[in-house]
Amino acid sequence: MKEMKILSPTAILGYGFPESSFEAGMAENPDVIAVDAGSTDPGPYYLGSGKCFVDRAGTKRDLTFIIKAAAQKNIPVIIGTAGGSGAKEHLQRDIDIIKEIAKENNLSFKMAIIPSDIDNESVLNALKRNRLAALSPAPMPSEEEISASSNIVAQMGPEPILKALDEGAQVIITGRAYDPVVFAALAIKQGFDSGLALHLGKILECAAIAATPGSGSDCMLGILREDHFELKTLNTERKCTTTSVAAHTLYEKSDPTKLPGPGGILDLSETTFEQNTESTVIVRGTKFVPTDYYVKLEGARKLGTRTVSFAATTDPIMIKELDNIIESIREKLKSNFADLKKEDYFLDFKLYGANGASLFKTAEKSIPEEIAIIIDVVAKTKELSQALCSFARSTMLHFGYAGRISTAGNLAFPFSPSDFDGGDVYEFSIYALLKADPLEYFPVEVIQI
Repeated sequence: MKEMKILSPTAILGYGFPESSFEAGMAENPDVIAVDAGSTDPGPYYLGSGKCFVDRAGTKRDLTFIIKAAAQKNIPVIIGTAGGSGAKEHLQRDIDIIKEIAKENNLSFKMAIIPSDIDNESVLNALKRNRLAALSPAPMPSEEEISASSNIVAQMGPEPILKALDEGAQVIITGRAYDPVVFAALAIKQGFDSGLALHLGKILECAAIAATPGSGSDCMLGILREDHFELKTLNTERKCTTTSVAAHTLYEKSDPTKLPGPGGILDLSETTFEQNTESTVIVRGTKFVPTDYYVKLEGARKLGTRTVSFAATTDPIMIKELDNIIESIREKLKSNFADLKKEDYFLDFKLYGANGASLFKTAEKSIPEEIAIIIDVVAKTKELSQALCSFARSTMLHFGYAGRISTAGNLAFPFSPSDFDGGDVYEFSIYALLKADPLEYFPVEVIQI
């Protein structure tokens, strides 16, 4: 039976993997090594600032294993969403790393570079020509949000990667890419079923997270055949189960039976999961349903600068009164900075021990013995952010709440200085669909390394 083996070394390039797992994967004689290098999970800062959320040393370590092994086996390497967010700065950093590895190890190969950046003017024109569609629950981006975005990227489908493979590229590195396509592209090129290839890619993008016990820092092998695919762990400490694989199929999905992507939807309504051996699972029945071609746009813009102060309290009287104290501090800050508008700053109090990590307040609980308090201020300038945080912190420190006995400070500070520069703050300003041709925004450049 015709089959293709796809090695996924790690959930995100730079997260690492055991050398023994990688060697076990290479012993399976894979046809391609593919790895996803990015995510929006760490938030908008990395896209907006152009900084990478996985460090350079970790990325180079993983790539050294991958590039050297692929060269020895003469198989392609496909890397998606370079540098974490896939904008030009992220892509260039990883290109530079690959060039270093080639030089240090005396390697020669063709490398395809596929950027995914879209300039602000092109997105504005698309908005005016009704080529943008809102991607619920996010609203349609405004002209102001588009113009203010520091980086805008589009998620490419498999077509630019297919073009790079057709041009003989042995290493392919992309800007922002739809996560499954780096794993599915070679299979699609060789005529395997697109639905199965993309579903396998959906699982392999996170490597051994789909195993049990799961790990984002371990390898996984996918074996694609004509009417099914099989998932195999490469570490004896892990195994794939129908539960772990099915659960990961539901991961990051708003609909349990449909997964939309560029040019089509994965229909999972007839997908089945079968335990093949103790540690391998076979998946069948996934179908690809073509649709109009849209790519997802992601953009980020700068909001201001953050200052934070860390503190704690163990006073049960203060803890009981915290909601009232915080409301009073907000009012005092408004009075002392009366010239500021509501939109000029953001002030928040994150209370760990009382819903600090929750978006919603839970049911009433007994009063905790201690509360950690993070005062979080974002303002247009660093100076204003520092001033507002200092005011909120000092006001809370000496606030005279009902029932207070001690006249000393209310808060314990673990650090001196108590206030920290949190750096620039970004928000996602564009999260929408753009009607496009598959290759329209993704130029393919093949160079000799």
